[in-house]
Amino acid sequence: QAQLVESGGALVEPGGSLRLSCTASGLAFGNFDMNWVRQAPGKGLEWVSEISRGGTYIWYHDSVKGRFTISRDNAKNTLYLQMKSLKPEDTAVYYCATDRNGRRRGQGTQVTVSS
Repeated sequence: QAQLVESGGALVEPGGSLRLSCTASGLAFGNFDMNWVRQAPGKGLEWVSEISRGGTYIWYHDSVKGRFTISRDNAKNTLYLQMKSLKPEDTAVYYCATDRNGRRRGQGTQVTVSS
């Protein structure tokens, strides 16, 4: 059974940084493009970033370009999201997912940006 487990969320002040991790098990991680999606309070799921299977191709939502960096380590079955210059509007539960719609995603990790 495929499982995605996110970690690294925290309360951080505006302008701060965080690194999220997602560890996969029960699926051939290296065969999947991987995504980060997020859900802010009272809103729907929003796609954040995608990385291709080998890490060659990367895409970002306009709202996070220049601030977030997605990466992966296929040997460790792990996906990362380095976030810097965080803003209050980045507050959300962050999920890793095998598709941009988040149909297969983990349980999420809470990121709260507040002073």
